[in-house]
Parts: sequence; structure tokens; C-alpha cells
Amino acid sequence: MHVRRLDPILVDRIAAGEVVERPAAAVKELVENAVDAGATSIEIAVEAGGRRLIRIVDDGRGMTPEDLELAVERHATSKLPDGDLFSINTLGFRGEALPSIGAVARLSIVTRTVEAETGSSLVVEAGVKGPVRPAPAPKGTRVEVTDLFAATPARLKFLKSDRSEAQAVAEIVKRLAIAHPTIRFTLSGEHITAFTYPPEEPGEHGFLRRLSRVLGAEFHENAMSIGIEREGVRLTGFASLPTYHRGTGAAIHFVVNGRPVRDKLLLGAVRGAYADVMASDRHPVLAIMIDLDPRAVDVNVHPAKTEVRFRDPAFVRGFVVGALKEAITRYAFRASSTGGTRTLESLRPQGALPSRPAYPHRTHAIRPTSAFANWQAPLDPPERTYAPSSGLAERQANLPDLASPSADGRAMLHEIEPETEEAPLGAARAQLHGTYIVAQTQDGIVIVDQHAAHERLVYERLKRERAASGIARQLLLIPEVVDLDPVDADRVLAEASSLESLGLVVEPFGHGALLVREVPSALAGGRIKALVQDVADALAEWGQGAAGPLEERLDAVLSRMSCHGSIRAGRRMRPEEMNALLREMEATPLSGQCNHGRPTYVELKLTDIERLFGRR
Repeated sequence: MHVRRLDPILVDRIAAGEVVERPAAAVKELVENAVDAGATSIEIAVEAGGRRLIRIVDDGRGMTPEDLELAVERHATSKLPDGDLFSINTLGFRGEALPSIGAVARLSIVTRTVEAETGSSLVVEAGVKGPVRPAPAPKGTRVEVTDLFAATPARLKFLKSDRSEAQAVAEIVKRLAIAHPTIRFTLSGEHITAFTYPPEEPGEHGFLRRLSRVLGAEFHENAMSIGIEREGVRLTGFASLPTYHRGTGAAIHFVVNGRPVRDKLLLGAVRGAYADVMASDRHPVLAIMIDLDPRAVDVNVHPAKTEVRFRDPAFVRGFVVGALKEAITRYAFRASSTGGTRTLESLRPQGALPSRPAYPHRTHAIRPTSAFANWQAPLDPPERTYAPSSGLAERQANLPDLASPSADGRAMLHEIEPETEEAPLGAARAQLHGTYIVAQTQDGIVIVDQHAAHERLVYERLKRERAASGIARQLLLIPEVVDLDPVDADRVLAEASSLESLGLVVEPFGHGALLVREVPSALAGGRIKALVQDVADALAEWGQGAAGPLEERLDAVLSRMSCHGSIRAGRRMRPEEMNALLREMEATPLSGQCNHGRPTYVELKLTDIERLFGRR
């Protein structure tokens, strides 16, 4: 078979397979054209998930009849005036979108410039271009794509349901709306909850308002601001607190020179920045704009232009990791506002209560359970005196059948010092179930998970010691033998020198056994076998000779180790110990979440509690 030149229409259809793989891709290309045309308002409408109709209406500059005729030709564009492919300042630049769409669908364009008295229209159907005709039109451009992939029916078989395709369109529009907050975006159609994002003012506050509309109103209260510039690269935007996260990475948004991208390098940087404060199966919510010299980034590496390649990827990754870590440290003491909200919702019966509830007449009497059938409150309760020296344990000794109390209220015997109540975490008032500390603040209460909080404190202490002069070690009076799986034992022995710098000294002791001679002082008294097993698991996760930085590997091991030196759930604490824990939390970075990303405390405002009981 001889080599032959392909038909131009067939060439366009082949190109369309790369550029327009689904309706959402066509919407992306057309909306990007509208953005490049200087539009301040863009309306998008779809039917049947975009398969039957895609309509894009903008108020941009429009096109002259001559430009319109050329716009549907392959590789014809107005976006490379000097032909420099390494200095691209627009979203589009290849000139492939319109001819590719026209090759597989019916494409109709109506446009008018502000200087023209009348507009122009053009129709391209299955790759066949019609003549340019005069047409009435407002300033801007109106593009309609109907019967997408009608010219290539085989492609229709690979499309998902209309609902799935419509949701993909909505996701594309949301990403573009985040990238361009000063433009109004409107989306409507079948299988879509219509929305309109009004234009926002330029700057940080406008960007945060746009993010709150797209990512949810809760993001505003749980966002950390980011603004830093170095060596010609500027990072601006917002990222969520470590305790505000999602089950997937769909809410991670990066915008490079105005272009929404899903780049593996940047996603890896996010994972590295949050690795110390978030569980591996959770993902933050963030939107960060990266602005740099167009020559320092190549956007022509992916057919859909969703990936980029940086000239200095190591610098960009380190810059993003550093900016996120700095923000996490700056907002370290804050916990997600959704913790208190979820707590109130779990306490509120059958949804929200009205602010001033009207109590209807009961149609039936409330019947007490049999255990309390004959109980009633005394009319004149006797005066009670509480002696600090006589605790609950002494009283319970005289009542052997009395169950252990689930709340330790010894802290209530002490007067609250004003300066203690004014502290961010307030004054400890009780301990519940030997696990949770209840503290009183000036305007509410705080509930602290004592184990999660102390785990973070121990972890940060170990990291400080390692960074300073090395982690303090304690020699075991009787070295302990720990039996492990032979593979795990070999893995731990291979990292013995690194573990020694972390305060854990181990030696071989036969097949699959280790002899532990020293442990970190902060973990003295803990379960050594469980400690060594967790260290082996941490090393297995990273793998020997892992490519990650040594500091990250050591931190991962310290994170596992710190759990064994923490206050365990079920331990009763004295009031002085509870208040000491609260004060240390206030002075320790990242104390708002434990090593696994769970919140260490939730705060309930007094106004919310009063609303819960119908007082407001």
C-alpha cells in the first residue's frame, strides 16, 4: 500500500480525537477562547450532557468577517502575534479547537466587534465550511455546537451517561471560574444545578469570595492565606487548615499563569507539605495561583493543555512545599470550624431547632423507664459540701455496687483564675470517660482529646530535640528483646544508624529478634515491642532507600514513635495536669491536629449552645 496524503477533513477529525475527547473538553476550549477575547461575562448552556447542544455566549471583543473566516481553519490563531511559542500569554495558541470541533459536529458562530454595525455568522458542518454571512448580533461572540460527534458515531459509544458528562462540564467551568474570579460565569442545562458566579473585585478578598462560592461557604472560615514571591515566582491563594479535608483530591486547584492545571509535580508538593499533619487517605482543599515568566514554563506538553513543565521543577516544588508549610505553621493553633458544627449537629435532635420553639400540647404522657419509675427530684435538696481531700474514689469505696463515674469533676472544686479563662483553650473543668478534657473559655467550651493532643506535643518535642542537639536517650536497666518478622527485623537493623539519631538503639539478637538498649526519654515507660513494630511499619511504608528526603523519612518514624509516649485514653488526670496540657497546646505549633490529621479539640461557642437549647 502506497503512502498518501490524508484528506483535510479526516485530518481534522483525527486532531479532534486529541483535543475534543468529550463534551467537557469542547466547553473548555470554547470558554478559554472567550477568556482570551477579554470577556467579562460568559454564559454556558448544555443539553444531553453537551452531546446535543453546547452554547457559549460572551461579551468579548468579537471578530471581523475576515477573522471569522480564518478562525475555523487549522492552525489559524490571533494569539501568537510574534510567533514565539516559548512566550505564551494566552490560554489558547494552537488554533485547533474550532476546526476540530467543526469536523465532528455542527458548529455555528455569530460574532460582532464593538466598531461594526452588524455582526457576522458562519456555519461549519462535519468539516464543511459555509460562507460568512451578515447577521444581527450584540457585541461579543455566540458559539453553538450541536450533535457533537455526529460525524464520528464510534466516539459516542465511549461517552458516559448524560448526567456524568454534564457533571464533567460543571467541573471544568468551576476550575475556570476559580482561575478567573473577575469574570462572571453562568452555567445551565440538563442534569446540572444551574449556578452563576458574579464577578469579584481584583485582589485577595475577591478571590476568597469566589472560592467560597465554588468550594463551599465553610472554606472561608477554614482557609489559610498564602502570598509569597521568590526569584520571579509568585504564589497567591488559599489552602485549608489540616483539619479541613476531603476524601479525594478533586478540590485541589492550581492555576499557572491563568491556566488551570492538574500537574503531578504540584500535587506531589501538596502531599509533601501536608504529610506531617494529615492522614495519607485525606486531601486538603486549596486554590493557588502561580505566576511566573512564561519562558520558565512550557504549556505545550499536553494535547488538552492540562499539564505543564517547569524549567526548574525542583525549585517550584520546594517553593510550593515551603509556602504551604509556612502557612500551616502560621495557622497551627487553629482547628477546623466544622468540628464544632458537626458536634452541635450530632447533639441536635431531628435537625435544627427553631430559635424560640413553641411547645405543642402533648398527646401522650412521657413514661419513665422501670429503673426510675419511682424517682423524683427532692423538693428541698440538702446543702452539699465538697472537700478536696475526699475524692470520688473514697466515696465509691463505701458503695461497692456503684459504677465508676464517667466524668471526673475534681477540677470544678478549684476556682477559675481570670487569666486562665482568658487563654485560648480556657480552664479545665472536668474529664469525661478518662479521655476528653472539658475546658471553659470566656465565650464557650472546648473539648480536648487528651491522647491526640499529647501525641502531637510529644511529636513536636522529639522533632525539636532532633533539630537541636539530638534526641535525649534513656538507657534501659534491663534491655528488652523484641521478636519481629525476619523481614521487618532486617529492615530495622538496616536503618539502625538513623534510628540511633532518633533515640532508639537496637542490636541484632538472633533470627528475627532485636535487642533494644535505649529509647527516647520522652517515650520511657511505653510499650517497647509496640514501639519497635510501629517503627518497622513506618520504614516499610517508605521503603529502604526511598527517594523522599531523609528529613521526611525521619519525621514519619518519629510520628509513629510519639504515639507510644502519649497520655493514653482512660487515664485519669489531675486538674493541674489538664491545665498544663492546655497551656502546652497553646504554646506548641500544629497542636490543632494530631499526627494523623484528626482534630485535637473542638470549640463550642456559648451562643451555639444556647441556640441548641432554644434560648436564642
